[in-house]
Amino acid sequence: MDDASEKTARKAVIALGRDEGRRYEMGKLTALFKEDEAETGAGYSVSEWRMAPGQEGVGAHHHDANDEIFYVLEGTPELLTGEEWRSYDEGSFIRIPAGVTHDFRNPGNVPARLFNVFIPGGFERNMPEIVAWFAENP
Repeated sequence: MDDASEKTARKAVIALGRDEGRRYEMGKLTALFKEDEAETGAGYSVSEWRMAPGQEGVGAHHHDANDEIFYVLEGTPELLTGEEWRSYDEGSFIRIPAGVTHDFRNPGNVPARLFNVFIPGGFERNMPEIVAWFAENP
């Protein structure tokens, strides 16, 4: 994208409904990207992660150069930060700095939803590979 197109994209209003965005299905886990590098020039990405009851963790991992923000929209998911799992109620805010090992899961009996901001953006480039991994490892 050239500089003029990028500036125009960054100034455009984006309004998406509850189920709109780029959807990635991974069994009991769904990622719904609302905005990513195409709209933000890779400054950040915004997504919603939906977990069915009983969703195991996605796997403990860390991002070397990216902070992540999670906000609990629904349910009581658990997040791993460092070596500690902790439950979070709706309305909870969690910031995970670059380099900190983390994971998330939904051991509860009701769905859970997490609002996620990834700073800087570009994480969505990994989604096809992540979806393929989940397909091979249900």
